[in-house]
Amino acid sequence: MFKNLNLIALIALTLVFAGCKRNYLLESPDTRLEVSITVTPAGEAQFSVKKDLKPLLNTSLLGLKLWEEDWTHSLLLKEVTRTTHNDTWLQPWGQQTEVINHYNELALRFKNRNANDSHQLIIRFRCFNDGIAFRYEFLGENDSLQIIDEQNTYRFAQDPQLWSIPYNTPYYEGLWQKRPLSEINDTVCSPITMELPNGTYICMHEANLTDYGAQNFFTDTTANRQTELKTYITPWSTGVKVYGKWGKMMSPWRTFIIADNLNELATSNLLVNLNEPCKIEDTSWIMPMKYMGIWWSIHLGYHTWSQGPNHGATTENMKKYIKFCAEHGIKGLLAEGWNYGWDGDWSGEGFKMQFNKPYPDFNIEKIAEYAEQNGVNIIGHNETGGWTENYESQLDETFAFCNKYNIHAVKTGYVNPLLDGKELHKSQYGVRHMRRVVEKAAEAHIMIDNHECVMPTGLCRTYPNLMTGEAVRGQEWDAWSVDGGSPAEHLTVLPFTRQLAGPVDFTPGTFDFSNPKNPQTRVHSTLARQLALYVVLYSPLQMLSDMPESYDKHLDAFRFLEQVPVDWSKSYILDGKIGDFVVTARKDRHSDDWYIGAINDEQARELHIPLSDILDNGAYHATVYRSTPQTDWQDNPYELQIEQAELTKTDTLHIHLRPADGYAVQLKKNSTEKL
Repeated sequence: MFKNLNLIALIALTLVFAGCKRNYLLESPDTRLEVSITVTPAGEAQFSVKKDLKPLLNTSLLGLKLWEEDWTHSLLLKEVTRTTHNDTWLQPWGQQTEVINHYNELALRFKNRNANDSHQLIIRFRCFNDGIAFRYEFLGENDSLQIIDEQNTYRFAQDPQLWSIPYNTPYYEGLWQKRPLSEINDTVCSPITMELPNGTYICMHEANLTDYGAQNFFTDTTANRQTELKTYITPWSTGVKVYGKWGKMMSPWRTFIIADNLNELATSNLLVNLNEPCKIEDTSWIMPMKYMGIWWSIHLGYHTWSQGPNHGATTENMKKYIKFCAEHGIKGLLAEGWNYGWDGDWSGEGFKMQFNKPYPDFNIEKIAEYAEQNGVNIIGHNETGGWTENYESQLDETFAFCNKYNIHAVKTGYVNPLLDGKELHKSQYGVRHMRRVVEKAAEAHIMIDNHECVMPTGLCRTYPNLMTGEAVRGQEWDAWSVDGGSPAEHLTVLPFTRQLAGPVDFTPGTFDFSNPKNPQTRVHSTLARQLALYVVLYSPLQMLSDMPESYDKHLDAFRFLEQVPVDWSKSYILDGKIGDFVVTARKDRHSDDWYIGAINDEQARELHIPLSDILDNGAYHATVYRSTPQTDWQDNPYELQIEQAELTKTDTLHIHLRPADGYAVQLKKNSTEKL
């Protein structure tokens, strides 16, 4: 009898717990994406994702481990709220002018069964047509907290191909590796891009990285789960991931761009939509532009950053570059190595950098006057050597110095594996510092090009003076890298990986591939490829990396760089395959003109690109820049053919790409001008 009573009690208890399991469904506005959120009787929050009813993510764990308590296995659901949002906002610059921000939202508020009732946690989900996101929000009294780990565990329904760079890659400047997820056995940086066997693309990253360590991913090999990823937050030197306070912080959004094709992947606005609206009331001073620099000659070893007989940033050299910029309509000029602090070990002794004291041979008064007379904007350079405390102590006077000499853009740098000798760039320490610089710069009406930076996360919506950043193995590597330079494949991966995070200052535009001081390396490119990069790679501050004398040798090709815009109203991927080739089309924001750029890897290929998807009715005058049959990136890279044609939307471009090659087209609406 008692055995039967015990059995009845067990059945009743099981039914009670089963009744406590709660499921919530969140759909995208077009209903194609579906997020299922479950709160289990054991107090765990889980989610899964489907698209068109096909599983993408199987049941995956959410939660956090704090120093004081666990918020993964003891959650008590208190409230669920739903909202929807739909508006359109305008970007002051970008790859598109208009951005649709349409999502459905589900927020779950929890208490902790084993902790103080004054602390609560919200897990907030948003579901867009182009992806999903969630974040953690910390509610309650103003008590300190320390995050030891996010417990996010992502279990994929299939084994995708995954493009990534290792976690320990300095400044994210690595070659992207392609591997099946099941073969990942190390920690990799965010973002990562996946191609699933069914053809779906997923890019995992984060949005609105504010006062938090940057996200990374790893596979727990001890769990023997071949298609599972976990979150690893970049730590402080103490081992703590994040320091904060209850009631005053939230995590970045954990984002999943989910796309049927490469065009949907590359043109997603998920990240910027998850950042706060613009905080700069008047953005009229923010100016997208192309710029040159006393830069490439230093990387090649002809000039130096430091003082001496070969110093690059001199008054005479600046005037030469300003004159060239003015003659060719290039609006910006960067000078590196102009200020005291470069002599000796400038990275190890970056605390000696002085950001408003020019070297004697750099007469800032004369340079600023000459630049203004010629309509050229000087771009400042603030290399910190990773000594952020020294830089922050000078920020006010540095930006005042810039305003005095009409300098409204600054390239920042942090060439040192550790900031102030102790913290990682992408730790909460580095994130805090770089945000302070951007905010201070906004107050001073200064645009920022951030090098050796934290990976972008869409902050340019909130502070559009944050124009661009590095976080990439850029073209400078082709001047001195011991591995021979970046392979052509590298640039066919970036539009679908690094560029999804935000504008990228890759610094294209090299026109002279000779490298006598470092013959072991070179630019893996034809001249036509360098032109095409101005369409394929997006940056509203876009560098022309080479020296005036290099451009003077190829003024016919340089005409394309004079004309190509850096600010767009529409952008499309017309064709491509990650790691093989890409064809990008963009429409000028200030005219009806279109530009098309195509690049490939080391394999020759034929492409046929119909124009019906982009062009309006009417005639377009096309100027085509392409390699000849004799062009070879190793032995004959400069040979270029420029052709004129009248095209309409009924025409098709027939593109032949040689190895490491490119193809660039300017399409001027209703124009018969022979360029």
